[in-house]
Amino acid sequence: MAFRVLIDKKDLQIGETMVFDYNEVGIPRQGFLARLEDGWVAYENRCRHLPISLDMDDNQFFTRDKAYFFCQSHGALYEPQTGKCVQGPCAGAALKPIPLIIQEHQIGIETED
Repeated sequence: MAFRVLIDKKDLQIGETMVFDYNEVGIPRQGFLARLEDGWVAYENRCRHLPISLDMDDNQFFTRDKAYFFCQSHGALYEPQTGKCVQGPCAGAALKPIPLIIQEHQIGIETED
């Protein structure tokens, strides 16, 4: 496994997100990183109701009030800290977390390469 830098901490503000590609067991996937008031989270960019991206390719994951992540297709709401779906067709399911490596100035993930 190797460390892959996703972003410098200073380049993503609270309430902002970024999309990134990664491989899982050789399969290409897409994830998203979010900076919360109390830390950082990353999840696979895949709705738990149907296998489509949450953001519809526009990097908009948060509701307007920044309280939840949401699926733009179905309106499902997910708690940012846990990824749990609290409203919508996938209620009770959870987004798949991607473990982060947080270094002094950088956020990254472990990669297969």
